[in-house]
Amino acid sequence: MSPRTLFPRLAAPALLSAALAASVLSSAQAQESCSDRLDCESSWVGLSAAERAEVFDFAEDYKDFIARARTELSFVSEARLFAEANGFSELTASTRLRAGDRLYEVNRDRTITLMVIGEEPIQSGFHVVGAHIDSPRLELKGRPLYDKSEFTLFQTNYHGGIKFHQWTNLPLALMGRVDKKDGSVVEIEIGLDPADPIFMIPELSPHVDRSRSSKTLREFLGPEDMDPVIAHIPGVEGEAVGEQVLAFLASNYGISKADLVSAELALVPAGAPRDMGFDRGLIAAYGQDDRLAGYATLRAIADVDRPQITTMAYLVDNEEVGNRNNTGARSDYFADLLSRLLYTQLGESYREPLFRQALRATKFISIDVNPGVNPMNPGAWELGNAPKLGYGINLKLYGQGNTANSEFMAWTRALLDTNQVPWQTSTYKVGSAGGGTIGGEFSAQNIEVIDFGVPLLSIHTPYAVSSKIDVYSLYEAAKAFYAYQR
Repeated sequence: MSPRTLFPRLAAPALLSAALAASVLSSAQAQESCSDRLDCESSWVGLSAAERAEVFDFAEDYKDFIARARTELSFVSEARLFAEANGFSELTASTRLRAGDRLYEVNRDRTITLMVIGEEPIQSGFHVVGAHIDSPRLELKGRPLYDKSEFTLFQTNYHGGIKFHQWTNLPLALMGRVDKKDGSVVEIEIGLDPADPIFMIPELSPHVDRSRSSKTLREFLGPEDMDPVIAHIPGVEGEAVGEQVLAFLASNYGISKADLVSAELALVPAGAPRDMGFDRGLIAAYGQDDRLAGYATLRAIADVDRPQITTMAYLVDNEEVGNRNNTGARSDYFADLLSRLLYTQLGESYREPLFRQALRATKFISIDVNPGVNPMNPGAWELGNAPKLGYGINLKLYGQGNTANSEFMAWTRALLDTNQVPWQTSTYKVGSAGGGTIGGEFSAQNIEVIDFGVPLLSIHTPYAVSSKIDVYSLYEAAKAFYAYQR
C-alpha cells in the first residue's frame, strides 16, 4: 500500500482505530475537564473522524492561500479577493454604517482591515484581531545588478531576523512590484510556476571549503554574502551578462535599470507548502510567521454575522522590522480608521472624548506565532512553561511589563474555555530569548491587548512547521472572540 493510500490527504490519519476514536471524549469535552488543572493532552486526542476531516480540510485551504500570498503585497491582493467573495464591500467616503454591514479597507496595498458593524454604537468599542502579514525574506537593493566571475547577481538586503546560511542552495522566487515615474505599476512574479526559472545563492562545496571549517556560521557567511545568481549567458558578441539581463527586463517587463530604484522586490522560497510526516499532521511552508494568523483571522471574520460589538480583522505590514512605516502598527492609521468610523456613525455629534471612550472599551487580540518545543533541542525551553505543537493556542506570558493584565488574561481564559478552545501558556527562559508582536503598539493607545498565537518549529527559516490542529484552533479562537461577551 502506498503512503498516499495509507494516509489520504483529507481523510483522518489512521493513527487511532475507529473503535478507540469512538470510545474517548471529544476534544471539547477533554479540554473542559483539564483546563483548570493545566494538564491537557494533545488536541489530536479524542477527535472523531469527522472532526479530523474538518481540520485537514481547513489545512488544505490554508496551504492553497499561503502558496499564493508570499509577500504582504500578494497577501493583501488575495485577502481583497477573499473579502469580496465573502460579501465585504470596500469602505468609501459615502459609506453609511448599519448593523451587519461587511466592509474592508486597504491601506497603500500593504495593510488590509475587514470589519463587520455591530448592533451597539461604535463608541462602545471594538473586538479586534490583529496580525502581521510580512515575513523574513531577502529583498533587492535599489541598484541590485552587478557582474562577478562572469555571473550576474542581485545585491540584497534582509527583512527580519534570519540565519543567513539557511537561505543558500535554496530555490528562490522573485516577487513584488516596480513603480515607474509615469505612475504605472509592473507586477513581478518569477519562480512560483514550475515552468519558471528560479534563483539561488550558491554555497561552497565541502571540496573547497576546508579553510573555513573552523569558523562559525556568522564568520563565513554574512549579510553581504546573500546575493543570488540570476544569469550567466553573455551576448552573442561577448556583451556582459548584466547587459543581457537589462535587455530582458526591458523587453519582457518594460522596466529600466533606473526603475529598480523605485521597486519593492523580494526573494522568497519557491517551494510550495507541503504536508510533513507520515500522518500528514504537520505543515511545512514559507511565511507561516505570521500569515498563518492572518489567514485564520480572515476565515474567522468571514463567519461573523451581525455581532453585538463591531468586529475587525486588522492585518498589517512591517512587524518583522519593528512595526515601522505608514503601513506598520506604529502608524496612526488604525486610530484614524476608528475615528472615521465613529464620525461616520455620529456625524456632527462626534467628539474626541467619544473616540477615546471607544479606544478604552476596545479588546484587541494580537496573534503571532512563536517557537515551539523542538525535539532536537528541548533544553532551549523551561519545559513547564513551553508551548508544544498540537496543544492549541498559547497565551504569551512575557513578564517585565509586556504581559496582558491579569483581568484581561482571566477574560481570555473564560473566552477559550467557554468555547472549548484548547490552550496552553508560553514563557521564554529568563534572559535567553526574545521577540515581539504588534500588541505593544496598541496597548500604548489604552486598549486592552493580549498576545497569543500557536507554536511553530523552524520559525524564521525558509520552511517553518505548524500543526494542522493548532491552525484550526487559532481560527476557532478568533471566531469565538468575535462573538464573546462577558
